Amino acid sequence: MTGATSGIGRAFAERLARDGHDLILVARTHEALEALATALRRQADVSVRTLAADLSTLDGCRRVEEHLGAVDLLVNNAGTVPSGAFLRNGVEAEEQVLDLNTRAVLRLTHAVLPGMIERRSGRVVNVASFSALGPGGLATTYPASKSWVLAFTEAIGRSDQVRRSGVRMMALLPGFTRTGLFRRTGIETSPMPRWIWLEADRVVADALRDLAKGRVVCVPSLRYKLAGWGLRHLPRPMLKPLSWDFSAPGRRWPPADDRRK
Repeated sequence: MTGATSGIGRAFAERLARDGHDLILVARTHEALEALATALRRQADVSVRTLAADLSTLDGCRRVEEHLGAVDLLVNNAGTVPSGAFLRNGVEAEEQVLDLNTRAVLRLTHAVLPGMIERRSGRVVNVASFSALGPGGLATTYPASKSWVLAFTEAIGRSDQVRRSGVRMMALLPGFTRTGLFRRTGIETSPMPRWIWLEADRVVADALRDLAKGRVVCVPSLRYKLAGWGLRHLPRPMLKPLSWDFSAPGRRWPPADDRRK
């Protein structure tokens, strides 16, 4: 489980521990990992191991890959959002987003699948975003990185090699969820309406339900299923007024200039 110490990753860890699963938790900060591991060991009779690693780096990925041989459920949850519009960020910062959101998913999935296929059992959950379905966020690479996660998961997860082995892969596409991600990246979310938010526990419950059903894509909650349908099927010009533009002043929802059109 990557990105395990907060938000959706922590909710996955707590739910899986309650269900009796032994865990390997991965995050960047050793202290936060140990605090979570201690809490989970108190709450459930499970084994919890921790790995402090920065998955935006090759060394961090390789460190985690060494421990994935016998894993029967991989949750690729670690990810980040650019703190500003594309042209306001340094290219190195943009590369770091892609390294964490895409390369880490590719490498860890590549490391775990051979053992799962050989054992003819295993599951991989790749956490993407409902914005992977269309231009929900303008002037940012985030939707593009999550579109890659969705396309990658569908391409590999639906393949004959994986399906015939009994292994299952699923892309999880949550909407805006109450986590620490936006606070850490300095993105202002106060203009967003209250109804737009999901709770991490609900996201995880929906994800595990759909994973058990063998679904390749999970979009938690009816409102985001409808939003996802719109992003996939409505004409692009109709979606622009509803998109969150990182380059618009205040990044209001929707941007003021679009509301007049």
